[in-house]
Amino acid sequence: MKSPMFIGIAGGTGAGKSTFTEGLLSLFSNSITVISYDNYYKPQDHLPMEERLKTNYDCPDALDTDLLVKHLRELQAGNAVDMPCYDFCNHTRKKELQRLLPAPVMLVDGILTFHDERLRELFDIKIYTDADADERILRRLRRDVRERGRDIDGVIHQYITTVKPMHALYVEPTKKYADIIINGGQNKTALEIVAARIAGRLAEDRNKKT
Repeated sequence: MKSPMFIGIAGGTGAGKSTFTEGLLSLFSNSITVISYDNYYKPQDHLPMEERLKTNYDCPDALDTDLLVKHLRELQAGNAVDMPCYDFCNHTRKKELQRLLPAPVMLVDGILTFHDERLRELFDIKIYTDADADERILRRLRRDVRERGRDIDGVIHQYITTVKPMHALYVEPTKKYADIIINGGQNKTALEIVAARIAGRLAEDRNKKT
């Protein structure tokens, strides 16, 4: 197998990144490995819970981008890596690591995926999902309450104080680096375009084996 095809998916919270990713997985589940940039938030074991609750997760400084870049380069070279797993209920990394092996297609998804130039240079395809701000906050509210054990007031406060201003400062400006910009995650045409590119790459891999 040649070096993996790296696909980056960026965009604001609740903009449809996961939906688009799931669409690709439904077509190529055996050939795609998804790496969530969220798993690379820095550990906070050294902080009491009241301090962890103040973390600004929408700022680049909260992420261990050096480690993600290192892991992607290792995967590119054909080596396995141990990806951290982040626990958003306890606001720190879990003790368990997830072993990742190189796959034909490696997809990296996160709000700040295009912020660091080192990451951008690794991606064969860069996709930015966009959505109306009202739509995004509603999706985030549902996710954080259902999946991350947050209360509604806390989610709203976090959105107003950090998510919204950080989106304008750090996330929205990275749209200019995208090869494809889609409105929401359910864009059939965009999905078909990316799927065709992936299918072509997989066909190349098969031909090299024969």
